[in-house]
Amino acid sequence: MKAFSFLPMFPDEIKAKGWDALDVLIISGDPYVDHPSFGTALIGRVLESKGYRVGIIAQPDWRSPDDFIRLGTPRLAVCITAGNVDSMVANYTANKRQRHGDDDVLGERPDRASIVYATRARQVFKGVPVILGGVEASMRRLAHYDYWDDAVRRSVLIDAKADMIIYGMGERPITDVLSRLAKGETINAIRNVAGTVVRVKQADVSADALILPSFEKVSQDKDAFNDAFRVAYDQMSPADARVLAQAHADQVVLQLPPALPMTSEELDASYDLPYTRQAHPVYARHGGVKGLETVRWSITALRGCPGECSFCGIAMHQGRIVQNRTPASIQREVKQFTLDKNFHGTISDVGGPTANLYGAQCENWTKGKACHGKQCLMPSKCPSLKLGSASALELYEMICATPGVKHMFIQSGLRYDLLMEPDAREYFKALCEKHISGQMKVAPEHTSDEVLKLMNKPSHQKYRDFVDAFENINSRLKKRVYLVNYFVSAHPGAGLKQAFDSAMTLLSCGMLPEQVQDFLPLPMTVSGAMYHTGKHPMTGKAVYVPKDNERAMQRALVQSQNPKSAPLIDKALRILGEEKHRSKFR
Repeated sequence: MKAFSFLPMFPDEIKAKGWDALDVLIISGDPYVDHPSFGTALIGRVLESKGYRVGIIAQPDWRSPDDFIRLGTPRLAVCITAGNVDSMVANYTANKRQRHGDDDVLGERPDRASIVYATRARQVFKGVPVILGGVEASMRRLAHYDYWDDAVRRSVLIDAKADMIIYGMGERPITDVLSRLAKGETINAIRNVAGTVVRVKQADVSADALILPSFEKVSQDKDAFNDAFRVAYDQMSPADARVLAQAHADQVVLQLPPALPMTSEELDASYDLPYTRQAHPVYARHGGVKGLETVRWSITALRGCPGECSFCGIAMHQGRIVQNRTPASIQREVKQFTLDKNFHGTISDVGGPTANLYGAQCENWTKGKACHGKQCLMPSKCPSLKLGSASALELYEMICATPGVKHMFIQSGLRYDLLMEPDAREYFKALCEKHISGQMKVAPEHTSDEVLKLMNKPSHQKYRDFVDAFENINSRLKKRVYLVNYFVSAHPGAGLKQAFDSAMTLLSCGMLPEQVQDFLPLPMTVSGAMYHTGKHPMTGKAVYVPKDNERAMQRALVQSQNPKSAPLIDKALRILGEEKHRSKFR
């Protein structure tokens, strides 16, 4: 395999490239892993391919300026990301306990990393534009509910005092912005790039902008909060979205429409770049980076998801429009694998947000549009959405026929309801027979239909039908494939009664789920809005919200095989008057 060089992290690496200075400095809360699954590497390589001199400072010690200035002052911009996940999600559990075992190896990832890094960058790089990106900035771009503060926070653009946010998948917006900076425009003059959020004065808000309730209003009025969220959620169709304006005291946060979806050729270009697929050598003395091993031999085949699960942020980040790489680009990546002496023949994943949506198409998507007031998959699949099951099978067969490839598995999540579609039957069978290493991951999430409806997930009966079909296929295979079922406890709408009923349903069919996640209200999600306001943001209907100790009781009921659950189960059963069922939970 050709030896590719890393983007520089240290002064001697800049010198080795023959550079006297950087054009762009990327500061990241993640370790520097030169793999396209890591946003820092992907954006860095894209900018490098455009001719920019790019350097990376990963997980700097924010307590002093030393780490920040070691590569010098960049000519065009400082780009900041908290990493592949929100720093508060990375640092704390759903019960607000400190997490341990993050992939940090050089330095800690601070809470609210976007703000912390931007504050330091403004101090040490006077006059250099500070641009935020990544999931944390993207999902906190407007006034939003913050679970850890239990309060509405301002746009991170305001709190970080940054110059711009690039939201969503940022290749096209960051390239456009840097091109204009390189031509001599000031960052304050760049106010019309799709996929960006900027700060302006009230007088600079255009007459055709949609005015959202102000931060001051939504922080005090929950109905106003839902009004603002509902409008913002509806303005995620790139081709016809409007500019959004939300006042924060004497400043206005201006959200431009989302960037148009990338074409397959543009997506290919991002993934065809010369990634080393390794962690930077500086991590070797620390034993490497744990997060790399799960994705090293994985392939991103698509972006976007039309599922719109209420608790998920993808609709407001990557968007609903599925964007597919071409088979030729994926084949090139596979061939690069086979040239690497560390590759042993197994591709761990070919997927994205939802693996079985590869090749999915809709006529509206080709125009950059997502329907207003109509969903792609709920309550059932829209007839206009054409699944790409046949294309996916052809892709998998091509990959498996590549010399040096022994196995190709799917580890990304799967929409089990789509596996039941008539034109997905052969795909479903082939998946079980060839492309599941032993465990198929699906997410029924709950057994209560009233809770599932609030989650925007298929009914429990659809899941039972899927299980029957899965078992039917499994019975004819020479190997045994198992289901790994993901459940969420204490989602809005789920009371103790729903948790008890769910537990009884699971016990009756012999299912003891190990993968149970306490509901976490993420910023700018439908479920997060429900949790904060006690109402569904789209309908205004009241929603019960379990909090405090009830959250723990709900998890205990659903995950009753955990020995630590017994006292909480006893308490829940007493509250419900269902002590007679205690023996079933032993």
